[in-house]
Amino acid sequence: MELRVDCRLSPAGERTPQVVWFGSRPVAVQAVVDRWYGREHQWWKVDTAEGAYILREDAEGAWDLAAVPHA
Repeated sequence: MELRVDCRLSPAGERTPQVVWFGSRPVAVQAVVDRWYGREHQWWKVDTAEGAYILREDAEGAWDLAAVPHA
């Protein structure tokens, strides 16, 4: 399944996930819970109405669903 993430720019110029697209199904991000950086990737833990997801973006801008954490 294709994963796409729409982002907005914060006032500081950082991109923040707003909508996660699972194929043609959009899921709105309610909050960014955490964000961390690696050498070749960035990760975001986001809350949605469906639960939490951990998203990973590589240096080329490709997104992956890295994990679905359990409560």
